[in-house]
Amino acid sequence: MKKGTHMVSLSDGEWKIMNRLWESGGSTITELTAFLQEETGWDKHIIITMLNRMEKKRAVAHKQGARAKTFYPVVSRGEVSMQETRGFLEKVYRGSLGMMVNAMVEDQALSKEEIQELYTILEKAKVKGMED
Repeated sequence: MKKGTHMVSLSDGEWKIMNRLWESGGSTITELTAFLQEETGWDKHIIITMLNRMEKKRAVAHKQGARAKTFYPVVSRGEVSMQETRGFLEKVYRGSLGMMVNAMVEDQALSKEEIQELYTILEKAKVKGMED
């Protein structure tokens, strides 16, 4: 983890809010409620509760506007995604990326396109590793 960053663990619902904030760059409670209402059925009180919890986790912060608070992300999508990925890998596959890929191969869960994409990613990593 990069120096100066902190661990942020998000629930599934918090991911929905964070994805919207990352896309919008900042939203009011009213905007978040309108955006998420159809998908989740959440009212503004649920959004407020979740935003308060997310502020305590230091995932979001807010600015007081003339009419409403605007909430914005404090952590990047990449930073949180990497933390979540490492946590998942550790919890489910004891930290072994090879074990996870093998499980997907055994389950025939990878398409030919995905396999080719993995080859391309690994080739880039191999070249980068040789440069370092």
